[in-house]
Amino acid sequence: MSTMIVLAKAPVPGRVKTRLCPPCTPAEAALVAEAALRDTLDVAIAARPDRLVVVLDGDRPLWFPNELEVIAQRAGGLGARLADAFADCLGDTREPTMLVAMDTPHVDPTWLRGGFTALQSGADAVLGMTDDGGYWVVGLHEARNAVFDGVPMSEAITGAAQRARLESLGLRVAVLPQTFDIDTRAELDRVVEEHPDLRTSNVWRALRSVSDSAP
Repeated sequence: MSTMIVLAKAPVPGRVKTRLCPPCTPAEAALVAEAALRDTLDVAIAARPDRLVVVLDGDRPLWFPNELEVIAQRAGGLGARLADAFADCLGDTREPTMLVAMDTPHVDPTWLRGGFTALQSGADAVLGMTDDGGYWVVGLHEARNAVFDGVPMSEAITGAAQRARLESLGLRVAVLPQTFDIDTRAELDRVVEEHPDLRTSNVWRALRSVSDSAP
């Protein structure tokens, strides 16, 4: 049984995509975040996992489908929250499980399916790097707090440190394609150019058009 975890924040103004402010207002940044979360859920569904779980910081959005499984995200630093997400979703079970956040709504679902295939075919872990030195996906067979212990988060060395940590634990790591996440205007512009049909692209195009036309 395969499990897909989406680690997310409820798209509330002032709590999401704050690096876009300015030029965005908090409300506009929240619109971008909601679109990115919607697109990410589409990608997760298209990966065809047996189980999809959103580990959510904040209140459940009204637009979430009733059948969508949601677990409250625990407090703590990012490494602790990643470990807790795996623990809360898997417990003591052992099954191919991957986790993504809501900052890469443009990833190809076939990449995630490839990650599940790797986990089912001998890999102990999967990891996909981002251009800024972080990573956009991590996959495991079981919840192991030690996987994230000592890994510096949100830094230019995070991805490399995470891979080194996995390998230091004797885990065989399958590497998925590298991509970029969307924290800045330039990265959103890139999404619009390379993935014009996403909700995220449509929302950013509209906001950018209003901003560019303002006196």
